[in-house]
Amino acid sequence: MPNSQIDSYLKIIFFISLISLISAFYIEYVLGHQPCNLCLIQRVPYALCTILLILNYFHRKDEKFIILLLTLIFSFSFLVSFYHFGIEQGFFNESAVCAMKNISDIISKEELLKQLQLKTISCKDVTFRLFGFSLTTFNIIISLIFFTLLLKIFKNYEKLKK
Repeated sequence: MPNSQIDSYLKIIFFISLISLISAFYIEYVLGHQPCNLCLIQRVPYALCTILLILNYFHRKDEKFIILLLTLIFSFSFLVSFYHFGIEQGFFNESAVCAMKNISDIISKEELLKQLQLKTISCKDVTFRLFGFSLTTFNIIISLIFFTLLLKIFKNYEKLKK
């Protein structure tokens, strides 16, 4: 039988991750705000979290390991978000990640010219704000909360399991 306290925390993390992904896709495809490359990278932890928690629902014997993976995933998410926030605020210069395009799709000089004409979204440009904050700011907060909560759950897993 699953532990209700751990189970409750993981359900909350699952639903917030799912809502975050749905919101990102809604903002991109319905509202028409194009994400930069770092914005796209920041979606990966939420997708991995959703997948891992679905797997955990079916295979509870690996729960502590999944919690450890989620802790690492959200530490990565926090670092990427913090870096992206630094670029938005001008603390850091944009890296090659911000300017990357899928070069494997470019096979001719015509394709190359077409790619050069497309407007790329800069990582320092905030195209969508909520309550005056960029989504990166919200991602920093959510990632830090998830990291802290998951680390606490992992460290106290045996106590919480009882």
